[in-house]
Amino acid sequence: MLVSVRHTIILSTVITLFAGFAAPAIAEQGDILVRLRAIGVIPTDESGGIAPDLVTSGLKPQPAVVPELDFTYMVSNNIGVELILATSPHNLEGTGGIAGLGDAAETMLLPPTLLLQYHFDTGSKFRPYLGAGINYTLAYSENANRSLESVLGPTSVDAGDSIGWALQAGVDYDLNDKWFLNLDVKYIDIDLDVTLNSRGTIRTTEVGINPVIVGVGVGYRF
Repeated sequence: MLVSVRHTIILSTVITLFAGFAAPAIAEQGDILVRLRAIGVIPTDESGGIAPDLVTSGLKPQPAVVPELDFTYMVSNNIGVELILATSPHNLEGTGGIAGLGDAAETMLLPPTLLLQYHFDTGSKFRPYLGAGINYTLAYSENANRSLESVLGPTSVDAGDSIGWALQAGVDYDLNDKWFLNLDVKYIDIDLDVTLNSRGTIRTTEVGINPVIVGVGVGYRF
């Protein structure tokens, strides 16, 4: 009888400890979630013709892989507000009549994005979420490559800023009550008005970036 009682106590203790270890960490109102991801920024669009005299030519943005940092504040147990911070370099490849030039220009993009999220309580370590919001993209460090200047002469490149919408889907997987893994996919509406100034000759085009952004990383809950 004593052995049986001891076995019962031991078994109960093990179950309690295991349950405490395996219990999911539920996001709560007031929590701050910080994630560091490696992201692939994959443009899905390109420019139309370059007006006024290169209408059969265009510029196609190329993918980039960069780090991304984001902060989520949980307004409630299910509603979060996320700010995404990253910057990415993109070569602009010539298409159509200037396809033979290869990468014709380049730019850096800084696209801070604010998202309103809904976090689903699954009762498990998997915590999926959906988000939607607004993006402001600042283009900087624009340059013409030598291949383009070999055709047009010395050229300056200027890309205007962009305001657009963003959509997001992702999932967190809890490692413990503080650390978690993250997988995240976003689509961001980004269109840049690009001006090429070649010794006073002005050419313009609109370059669609419109990237799908796939990220994987780790997060910490404060």
